[in-house]
Amino acid sequence: MKIDVLLDPFGVSWDQVLDMAEAVESAGFSGLWTWDHLAGQVHGESAVLECWTLLSALAARTRRVTLGPLVLNVANRRPGVLAVAAATLQQVSGGRLILGLGAGGGRATPYAGEQRALGAEVPGDAVRRQQVADTVAVCRQVWTGRTAPSDLGSTRLGAGSGFLRPEPVPPIVVGGFGPKTAELAGRVADGFNTQAGHPDLDRLIAVARQAHGAAGREGPFEISGFGGPDPRWVDRSRGRLDRLIVLVSPADGAAAITAFARSAGLS
Repeated sequence: MKIDVLLDPFGVSWDQVLDMAEAVESAGFSGLWTWDHLAGQVHGESAVLECWTLLSALAARTRRVTLGPLVLNVANRRPGVLAVAAATLQQVSGGRLILGLGAGGGRATPYAGEQRALGAEVPGDAVRRQQVADTVAVCRQVWTGRTAPSDLGSTRLGAGSGFLRPEPVPPIVVGGFGPKTAELAGRVADGFNTQAGHPDLDRLIAVARQAHGAAGREGPFEISGFGGPDPRWVDRSRGRLDRLIVLVSPADGAAAITAFARSAGLS
């Protein structure tokens, strides 16, 4: 089981995040993730560091750990632009990107306020899940060059010419908390992420893996879960998760990373 760190970007500075990221890499963790939010108020803070910018900066300052958003709200980014941005980050990171995608918060969650404040709609659950599926499809279409010449406004260009294609193609992980999203992840993605302590974790895992098998998709399918910095999560997650992602605030300092790595047997 891989053990990663999820850096909480609320109410912290870039310098704090960078110190923490360097500690994560030195301590032997496998990966580094961060939330995707735009307004600090949803977590009671005055501000939050934007996810994609943060990951791009970390890609240039780290060398070994995988990097990813947990998870990117597809409502905030046009799929085609996201595809090229992901291909760019894959190049900057040297092939270390794991692209986490999600439907964003529902209408009843505090996260919906982020989108409404910026003039974006928050549709119902079924529409939001379809937006995730559509984003996955567009990303893979752009990455493989299967776009029509007319899309580029010139018949001189071959299909998909000019779009940066990632090497290797990053795995796509869909995050969610219910069986419908688990099924979606299994059907269209390369992995499913949820809470490590979800009360129906085993059921969600079964749904995701069954959907992946039924879709006939090739390649590995990874189950990951996130939880707080409690060392007991390591033992609880072995045999159930392929990847445990531990949430830590950069405000806690690098010592918190070192301490957890020691308790988890990484150092």
